[in-house]
Amino acid sequence: MEQDYHQLEANIDHENTNKEYAPPSSAHIIGLDSWQQVGLMLVTSLNCGYVLSFSNLMLVPLGWKWGITCLLVVGFYSAYANWLLASFHYINGQRFIRYRDLMGYVYGEKMYYITWVLQFMVLTLGNMGFILFGGEALKEVNSILSDHPFRLQYFIIISGLGFFMFAFFIPTMSAMRAWIRASTVITFSYTIILLVLMIKEGKTNSAKNSYEIPGSKVGKVFNGFGAISAIVACNTTGVLPEIQSTLREPAVKNMRKAIGLQYSLGLVFYYGVSIVGYWAYGSEVSEYLPKELKGPNWIKVLINLAVFLQTIVSQHMYVTPIHETLDTNFLQLEESIHSKENIKRRIFLRFAFFAGNTFVVTALPFMGNFVNLFGSLALIPVTFVFPSMIFLKVSL
Repeated sequence: MEQDYHQLEANIDHENTNKEYAPPSSAHIIGLDSWQQVGLMLVTSLNCGYVLSFSNLMLVPLGWKWGITCLLVVGFYSAYANWLLASFHYINGQRFIRYRDLMGYVYGEKMYYITWVLQFMVLTLGNMGFILFGGEALKEVNSILSDHPFRLQYFIIISGLGFFMFAFFIPTMSAMRAWIRASTVITFSYTIILLVLMIKEGKTNSAKNSYEIPGSKVGKVFNGFGAISAIVACNTTGVLPEIQSTLREPAVKNMRKAIGLQYSLGLVFYYGVSIVGYWAYGSEVSEYLPKELKGPNWIKVLINLAVFLQTIVSQHMYVTPIHETLDTNFLQLEESIHSKENIKRRIFLRFAFFAGNTFVVTALPFMGNFVNLFGSLALIPVTFVFPSMIFLKVSL
């Protein structure tokens, strides 16, 4: 089987470098981005504000031994699964820019719809989680600056409006170029500041911290599965073919370079924050790390504002595949995406999507755990099962 795989890979590379491919129909840009841009997009998007909850979400239910083991094992297999999936961007001279198209081509119409349903669930629930997280970051700023803070729902609406505006003015992944650079600076800045503060506080706290896994036996089991699901979610996107579609040739090699950047530089930061946060505060660590900080208020405000701004940029990578589907089906493809008619249609499509998600989150602001659990569970087959299925079908 290993020999068959290498032969398959050689055939893919040969086709990739010696054939001209007619690009699939899409309202978005295909095949223009560098691997550095895509790699940084992966690093900053996976180092989004969610990492500030990972100490509580992933390590508290598992403890040191199982927590670190799961981080390493899931990280390794996620990297390999994505590396494998990147190989199937071209099959039999055809380029697949959507995961559902790839699964439909290999396994038929039923798998096309199963893949799309799972992806839509992951992306939509993830977007709701981002909206909620952005609102919580703004509320934290308000709580620091005011003795009478507003309700969370007001900030959820502001967060949803910010996401809508960004999605309208930056309609595609490729259009994120300058924003990715800004997001990289913001991400590394607040992450480094947070790490320095947590290490400083951890030196005084670690001796008295408890690292016991809380809960009953049944609760520990359920929380453990939830933690493993969260580790899967922090290591993968579920939309790798859609991301790979933006890369210039050779798309397979360039995607693997971007994946290498994600699982080296990116992993160091979001695993680092998770581990240091758990070490510094123990089993009592907050579900949102900036709440633990004892430094001056201006630093807390700065970190929370940075988290909000970075969340707006990072969520765009995850939600763009839904925008691409809507744009391809409802915009006039013979015109520019910035034409007057397409602008009107794009405003309606973006507003309808974000208004719906914001309404649900505003009505159910306690849905964070639901989003994490079901979104993460839907990622498991998309990340680990489907790439192996494609390999078995194509290579045999």
